[in-house]
Amino acid sequence: MSKSEIGLIGLGTMGAMLSLNIAEKGFAISVFNRTSSRTQKFHEEAGDLAERITPCKTLEDLVASIAEPRAIILMVPAGAPVDEQIAALRPLLGKDDLIIDAGNANFRDTEARAAQAEADGVPFLGIGVSGGEEGARHGPSIMGGGRKDAWDRVAHILTAIAADYEGTPCATWMGEGGAGHFVKAVHNGIEYADMQMIAEIYGIMRDGQGASASDCAAAFEAWNDGPLQSYLIEISGKVAAATDDQTGKPVLDIIQDRAGQKGTGRWTVIEAQHLGAPVPVIEAAVAARNLSALKAERERGEALFGASPVALPDGALSRDDLEQALIAGKIMCYAQGFQLLNAASAEFGWGLPMPEIARVWREGCIIRSTMLNDMAEALTAAPQDNLMFSPFFAGLIEANAPALRKVVATAVSHGLQSPALAAGLSYFDAMRTGRSTANMIQAQRDFFGAHSFQRVDKDGAHHGPWGL
Repeated sequence: MSKSEIGLIGLGTMGAMLSLNIAEKGFAISVFNRTSSRTQKFHEEAGDLAERITPCKTLEDLVASIAEPRAIILMVPAGAPVDEQIAALRPLLGKDDLIIDAGNANFRDTEARAAQAEADGVPFLGIGVSGGEEGARHGPSIMGGGRKDAWDRVAHILTAIAADYEGTPCATWMGEGGAGHFVKAVHNGIEYADMQMIAEIYGIMRDGQGASASDCAAAFEAWNDGPLQSYLIEISGKVAAATDDQTGKPVLDIIQDRAGQKGTGRWTVIEAQHLGAPVPVIEAAVAARNLSALKAERERGEALFGASPVALPDGALSRDDLEQALIAGKIMCYAQGFQLLNAASAEFGWGLPMPEIARVWREGCIIRSTMLNDMAEALTAAPQDNLMFSPFFAGLIEANAPALRKVVATAVSHGLQSPALAAGLSYFDAMRTGRSTANMIQAQRDFFGAHSFQRVDKDGAHHGPWGL
């Protein structure tokens, strides 16, 4: 009996879908789940693909069923479960057998696991997989991290199962250690910000303009035919158009306004602070999700201070204004994300392939967007430069930033929440201010802590005449 080419542990939603994807692409795969009944049920429901899937009751069976040198994908919850699974699996493997963590791991955990694997002389990969259940089943975006030779061993499988953009697989090697999982975290941070800005525009339409859910759906559908064309705009239109079969109301009107999160956006913000790379739009989006969880406090505030949103005067904002504000905000968000990637690449010595990251994100992942084609071109020309300064995006910003300012100013003056859009506008203003107000901060620091400052007219460290 021929052996499988690859194995997979963890048949939750993502693991199950990824296994079916691998089998559908023609690769024999062995699967194992801690609960044997889940493994058996998965195999029974695999249909025509079952003949390429070998269900295993024990780890020993799994290892024995895979051709050497083995490659086994872990699709288990991030954190301690990954370490526990590696500890249980590694004694059963040979020195050349490869473990691949494809979960939502914190890149620092991946760095530690990669370092331990290197010390033990065994191969290890940490790969970011984006696209949710649908992506895992039919083609995700895959961001690889670890040793290049380990990636090359399984690249034929990973590129085969990845999403395809005009004949190019959306899967590539990003760099050593935790590079793949870091890129995935930044992807998720951008995702948080993109979603938040869309929600803010929805709020302006709903609360400021009195738009119905179907009106909002029409706006998103129209915008998806223009520069904003993207998966998130597309599904926002579908979400707004959906009707609840129990009440007959728009689905949006029966959903609680508390946003969940799994922590990857928060990781992005934390690492940005460590690296000194400003990502204010992503920070605002994470803060907005945290605030959304404070439902009781927000209701108490409304009772005490009155409801925040105030209807806008007729004609205060057009749908074109809102579309253009989203365009400008989106550019700020992505520019910050890529600058964070550049900072991490320099700090950790990864040599992240900036244009390839944009290309990998063009299909399969949640933030896929037509803008990523232009971003890939801009990053090819100047990989380390801020996207804001590339000729194409500078032109877009000049054309759309006035609308962003108008939308933010109007929203703020009428109590409509726009934290991510406002953060994008503030970032834009900061990045076009040659002389900021940080000289006051430096004077204060020197006054109370003798931290010194630099002068504009001579070199060296100086102190002010604070003692006089």
